Amino acid sequence: MSTEFLNQPRAEVLRTVCDTIVPSLEHVPDPHGHWARSASAYGVPESVAEMLATLPPEMQEGMGQLLDALAAQGFTGASQASREQLLRNLSLASPDAAAGIGALGGLTLLLHYGAPDPTTGRNPVWDLLGYPGPISAPPPEPKSIEPLALDADLTLEADVVVIGSGAGGAVIAAELAQRGASVVVVEAGGYFNEADFNQYELWAWQNLYWRAGPTPTVDRNVTLQAGSCLGGGTVVNWTNCLRTKRWVREEWAAQHGLSDVADDFERHLDAVWSRLSVNDECSDLNQPHQMLKRGADALGWSFQTVTRNADRGRYDPASAGYMGFGDQSASKQSTMKTYLRDAFEAGAKIVTGCFVERVLTDGGRASGVSGRSPVTGAELTVRAPRVVVAAGALESPGVLLRSGIGGPAAGRYLRLHPSTAVFAAYGDEMAPWWGAPQSGLIDEFVGADDGYGFLIEGVQYTTGLSASALPWLDARQHKQALEDFRDAGTSVSLIRDRGDANGWVELDAAGLAQPFYAVRDPGDQAMIRRGIEAQIRCHVAAGAHQISVLADQLPLWNRGDDVEDFIRRVDRVPLRAGAMRMFAAHQMGTCRMGEDPSTSVASPNGELHDTPGVWIGDASAFPTASGTNPMITIMALAHRTAEQLAQAAGATRDPALQEA
Repeated sequence: MSTEFLNQPRAEVLRTVCDTIVPSLEHVPDPHGHWARSASAYGVPESVAEMLATLPPEMQEGMGQLLDALAAQGFTGASQASREQLLRNLSLASPDAAAGIGALGGLTLLLHYGAPDPTTGRNPVWDLLGYPGPISAPPPEPKSIEPLALDADLTLEADVVVIGSGAGGAVIAAELAQRGASVVVVEAGGYFNEADFNQYELWAWQNLYWRAGPTPTVDRNVTLQAGSCLGGGTVVNWTNCLRTKRWVREEWAAQHGLSDVADDFERHLDAVWSRLSVNDECSDLNQPHQMLKRGADALGWSFQTVTRNADRGRYDPASAGYMGFGDQSASKQSTMKTYLRDAFEAGAKIVTGCFVERVLTDGGRASGVSGRSPVTGAELTVRAPRVVVAAGALESPGVLLRSGIGGPAAGRYLRLHPSTAVFAAYGDEMAPWWGAPQSGLIDEFVGADDGYGFLIEGVQYTTGLSASALPWLDARQHKQALEDFRDAGTSVSLIRDRGDANGWVELDAAGLAQPFYAVRDPGDQAMIRRGIEAQIRCHVAAGAHQISVLADQLPLWNRGDDVEDFIRRVDRVPLRAGAMRMFAAHQMGTCRMGEDPSTSVASPNGELHDTPGVWIGDASAFPTASGTNPMITIMALAHRTAEQLAQAAGATRDPALQEA
């Protein structure tokens, strides 16, 4: 533990914290050694220290002060029960202390249950969980894109520069490059494909995700997951392809000025549907999905098989469950394999590993972008009269705010589809690692409350993240929960949030985007609770033996208990940090389109109100939440934006785009 802020006394306290979260306990039987194995026996304290050493200096100092406070209370010499109580007491002392202890506990659990042994490639706890671990995969396809490496300062010129390569940016880049425009795509993450995907959880968090994995909002109310690599979220999402609902399109047309999307959006959806090879032939229902269907059928609710952007010829249900860590089978038709390849083959230049700091302007119009490699420090400048901001709804507002453009709505109206989870034990092994994470869903309530209802869906199963997400009340309770994990099926409900004041993105002192989100809207609060209740009733109807809700106090129901009383108890859990645990993989709306410059960033066609030549090309452009998994809506809206941009360029006689 050779880090500056971890002197020997602090290192000893850190080791004791890790062994308090995962101690060695007596338990009979213990065939897998799960109960006897402590965190330090697996080298977890050293790994936690290494990860803490990557934090900014001010956060390291905060962790050091937390460890000092524990030392002052005699933490290392106390009994297991006393140490657990000290951690609980200190968590109540201040939000900062609670955040620090939560981070240490989460890292400990993530590493203890998620990291493979470097010599065997397996974690000794995986057999307990029924987790098969990485499986053999077909030979990888060769990489078909050759990105430019930012090893030294680089200046490029183009007709259009696109910030971001995910669902929106990739579509716009391909559509414009194929029309003859010179295009540069700038991506903050790296380029990985099947040759790199090893199905290991920690590797994926560190290489494929925004800020290295699940990241809480600043107020810690919601944990976020977003892709950050070439192809963005399309590389790590669960391939749930849902078309934009009629009522969403009508609302965008009538209330936000996107008049054409009410009647002329199907062709954009069709274009994307075709390019992604969307079908319903790669949607085998695994055991957890079969339980959802059984519950829905018993209650008379609508259950739908999910359509997915999967190559039928390469699809393998045995590996599909790992696709959130990168799809080794190469079945997933991400933008990396479709639109980015189209753009590259049409002559687009692609730069990876570059964080765009700002949009450049000249005379109030777009003139390019500037960025930097966080690794080499090399600077990139792209001179272009048109800039597409498609860095995702968490980073796109950051680009605009650092650039001083976008108007008063930049960063406002963050929508998340806040999600809650329910676990149900059925007494039989669920084998949730087989089959796609989302192959079926309950859409009975999606149109509730004028189209602001909710979906019930499945999830990808993990070891480390699941262990860190399960509430830790005490060490024995948590170890028991992990022992029971193999018999559990998990569902989530996600609402179409509507509250304008729920969330926003602003810059911190270092100029980095920071998201905030709290469920302030009463309608959103009620719908979240309806979603939890519906999940509970579904699992009861499906025959679950025990049900728990993902909340810090982990409310439990056992068959024979009063269901209505259980639902009333769950209803009393606050929807905030330290109570109900919420998460979101869909971020939308922070640079939204609309007619009013005081409440929207871009006009209905996607171009900024205040800066001609700058266009929004991702989910941040959504006037409201989509209410469904947003990938298809993002891509169809980007297809529309590409047409609008090309037409605007033709109107100004841009030679490169004149033919468009």
